[in-house]
Amino acid sequence: MIAALALTLGSASAFAGAPRGTAAPGIGAIDHVVVIMQENRSFDHYFGTFPGADGIPMRNGRPTVCSTDPIDGRCVPPYHDPSDVQRGGPHTFDAATSDIDGGRMDGFAREQRSALTCAGASTDPHCGTGTAGPADVMGYHDAREIPNYWAYAREFVLQDHLFEPVRSWSLPQHLSMVSGWSAKCSIARQPDSCTAAEDAVDAPGGPMPPDYAWTDITYLLHRAHVPWRYYIAPGTEPDCADGSANCTPAAQSATTPSIWNPLPYFDTVQADQERQNVTDLSAFYAAAHAGSLPAVSWVVPSWATSEHPGASVRAGQAYVTGLINAVMTSPEWSSTAIFLSWDDWGGFYDHVEPPNVDAAGYGLRVPGLVISPYARRGYIDHQVLSHDAYLRFIEDDFLGGQRLDPRRDGRPDPRPDVRETVAALGDLRADFDFSQPPRPPVILNPLPPPGLGTDSRVAKPSPVARSRGQGDTAAVGAGAGAGTMPTASGAAEFASRGPKVGAAMVQRAVHQRGATGRPLSPPCSSPWRASVCWARIGSLAAAETAPATGSRRYPTARLVPDMTSRVTGRRPRVAMRDCSWSNRPSTVGWLAWPNTMAPTRTQRLASPNSSRAEIGVASPRVPFHNSTRV
Repeated sequence: MIAALALTLGSASAFAGAPRGTAAPGIGAIDHVVVIMQENRSFDHYFGTFPGADGIPMRNGRPTVCSTDPIDGRCVPPYHDPSDVQRGGPHTFDAATSDIDGGRMDGFAREQRSALTCAGASTDPHCGTGTAGPADVMGYHDAREIPNYWAYAREFVLQDHLFEPVRSWSLPQHLSMVSGWSAKCSIARQPDSCTAAEDAVDAPGGPMPPDYAWTDITYLLHRAHVPWRYYIAPGTEPDCADGSANCTPAAQSATTPSIWNPLPYFDTVQADQERQNVTDLSAFYAAAHAGSLPAVSWVVPSWATSEHPGASVRAGQAYVTGLINAVMTSPEWSSTAIFLSWDDWGGFYDHVEPPNVDAAGYGLRVPGLVISPYARRGYIDHQVLSHDAYLRFIEDDFLGGQRLDPRRDGRPDPRPDVRETVAALGDLRADFDFSQPPRPPVILNPLPPPGLGTDSRVAKPSPVARSRGQGDTAAVGAGAGAGTMPTASGAAEFASRGPKVGAAMVQRAVHQRGATGRPLSPPCSSPWRASVCWARIGSLAAAETAPATGSRRYPTARLVPDMTSRVTGRRPRVAMRDCSWSNRPSTVGWLAWPNTMAPTRTQRLASPNSSRAEIGVASPRVPFHNSTRV
């Protein structure tokens, strides 16, 4: 424990002193980029009915597109699939070509039927259902199955023209995610021996370990002293040690390179002695909690939480929500950008023909979300994008615009183009409004109740809630139907990793009074500035008459935890932000703290000036308590 703490503190110190290149105006507000990469879902499969997005073509609420099932000759239209687990379809280079079918986008059911039928937890890209079962590649989900993903799309940015960088399966995507190229090298440690490979890449598990000799982004980050980490969720590996389609799942960890963990095989990572930067997922939660996230983080799942066909969508969404909650409750939320995506389409239907930028891609469309305090609210980005845009954003933010360009990066390789500079690629900065003040976090329940479906009543964020008897794994919040945090067993293995987060909904108004007992104007000009501030829960805070208009106005603010202050017992310090007046009683916002400080029934919060507040916990059996000045 002491050694782990020392490592965390040492990392925080190292990251704090790391130099960075000159960032373009605005983007410099982002000190931390977090890329969360899930598995094998197409855009239409997750967001094909999201209001305002370029989704499944419909007329009078019915799809106007279909894919012919060779089993019975029926042309199968997209349909709502409430199942938590799907089999998906082939997702090789040839399968992509067949699915796209010259731009007709109608080969999905045919490919699924012609595929190898695989049993169990297989990530073989040739797998499908064969002749058994429905053509579930034509199914889609909506807010009823993935309410949190739809809530993030509603609250932040949804990208509806984000394409996989390579028209192929998971390993080429992960290679491209960290290097802008998928290749195969004939001579170890010789970058000039590498050639483009869209499908038959050297994969871990063969008789000889692969050697990825071309240049990846960590080479540039290392040279510029920009800290990075690649976090691996422990669990089971997605691939077989002997390369076969089916095998007994083996343990996965940061020390077991796999198709989702290729960085240890890159020559640059080995030469820079940075293999230790590929680390366990628990270090991500610890870094978020301690305020020591590196500049660049990639986070990849284990099988159970990957959303790969054959795995649970619900468990994957819960795991991702836990990751995002950890960042949102971190002291570094106000300077972080989260990019959430899925590495390839997994054989699932999508109606948009991918643009051709070179021989490898782009591949099919995948979902993409941008989550940040500077992200535009409810914005749908229609730019053409791929995961190459993540590299470009990292380069613009931390490397002064340096690209993975063999002519200029000091390490030549024969890549056919510089993916970050292709003409078709949009700019992720369009998804941000850096002129706005940082937005507060949106903490969601990892296991929410179903959403509202596909119409304009998009699922609203479901706050995490504490149920009776949950103990320290609980979170607290408001809202009917709130669920409980899962245990560490089974598919919800994520719950055992790192600090869990509690939250309480502070309602009504934040009230400030001076020595005379009259409200001050404005109520709070900055954190800790007021002589007496307190929160009032469950009863309306006193209003005053605005001098200029004669109308009633109510003090309002946002409370945030001071995560860097010393916390004793159950008395975390609290800062007040964005204090102002409102013309109606208002919701103040989220007050969050680590679960070790989560309240049972009431919680006293002390500020440095000895002002205090008493808040209550919302749950079906524990109502809010009115607060009193103490």
